[in-house]
Amino acid sequence: MRTVLVTGPGGAGRTTVAAATAQATARSGGRTLLLSADPLDTLLGTPPGPGPADPAQVADGLWAARIDSGEHFRTELLTLQERVTPALDLLGARPLREEELTELPGSGQFALLHALRRAAEADWDVLVVDLPPLREALATLALPEQLRRYLRRLLPRERQAARALRPMMAQLAGVPMPAQWLYETAAHRDAELAAVQSVIEDRGTTLRMVAEPGPAGEEALRLARAGAALYGLPVDTLVPNRLLPRDSADPWLATLAAQQHKSLDAWRGASASPLRPVRHLGRDPHGPDDLARLDAEAEGGGLAVEPDGPDGPDGPDGAGRRDDPWRVEDRLAEDGLLVWCLPLPGVAKSELHLVRRDDELVLTVGPFRRIVPLPSVLRRCTVAGAALADGLLRVRFTPDAALWPRTN
Repeated sequence: MRTVLVTGPGGAGRTTVAAATAQATARSGGRTLLLSADPLDTLLGTPPGPGPADPAQVADGLWAARIDSGEHFRTELLTLQERVTPALDLLGARPLREEELTELPGSGQFALLHALRRAAEADWDVLVVDLPPLREALATLALPEQLRRYLRRLLPRERQAARALRPMMAQLAGVPMPAQWLYETAAHRDAELAAVQSVIEDRGTTLRMVAEPGPAGEEALRLARAGAALYGLPVDTLVPNRLLPRDSADPWLATLAAQQHKSLDAWRGASASPLRPVRHLGRDPHGPDDLARLDAEAEGGGLAVEPDGPDGPDGPDGAGRRDDPWRVEDRLAEDGLLVWCLPLPGVAKSELHLVRRDDELVLTVGPFRRIVPLPSVLRRCTVAGAALADGLLRVRFTPDAALWPRTN
């Protein structure tokens, strides 16, 4: 399955581009599902289904579903409450009822990840996901890896060795001990997070970034490219949206158009991803006909996604996880160093901070942070320095004499 995650700065038209991408892909012959937390009725002309398990068919080959974060929050909280009822009874707590539950901040991220996992389990050729704005989208996509790390640190599996003592302690206390359901719940959550992480890291999953050309969009895209590279998310297409015509007789519009096309020329030179510029319709898009017009007028071949494209599941690279672009160079014979090469395009030195913590490297790029385990060969080394040049971070390591294997 090919998965396209569409995001961009707030107000850049990412939902419209996601809908146009899904419709164009369906018309080219791929069974396509569109997921969005935003209303799609005016764009598609038909209300979407209530969730990925029950999408509504809105056109030939195209289905759509809405991500309902409120319903997901209530369902998950009531399920958790049911699992911990014995402990709540012991504390004398009053259970919460469904009608009194109100959605908490952050629940939308988990609802999106849950919907992404459920949709990936079905038999679609292409899945198009309308993500939140750029920074929130990248933070959401990084959540599975981060939360799994927290679970491993806070509830290490080796602590479950004391499980044999829990039945005796439960008899003494008269209620089931919380440790048992806690570990069971953690294992269940870890399996769910691993499933959605595998979708995000699959070869067929890419980002499609939407932005209006201009200084604000240019800066947002630069940071987004850096964040995407930090999290290992490839950008398949950049969509400059709402382009104004160059030949406007209105001086004010002509000035705005000139500014847009100046930014567009800069994007062409700086972006390694193909561009699909989309022209402004002169009004807000409304209905399938407007979506078709956006696709028809998009430069570079339109917005449709090839299910079996170069990065797709049946492309030359095959299926499974993407190759890790973070490679280790062996320079031991030359200068006694191992060099970890981390591609970080668009990152300025002032935005980069890194520190080693035990067997992990903590990398901060602007507002984004990722904690990655060191390759096994580097865990027996000490950090000798680092340098950032031409979008590539090189971290130098020296073998630790106390840990490095000795040769006779």
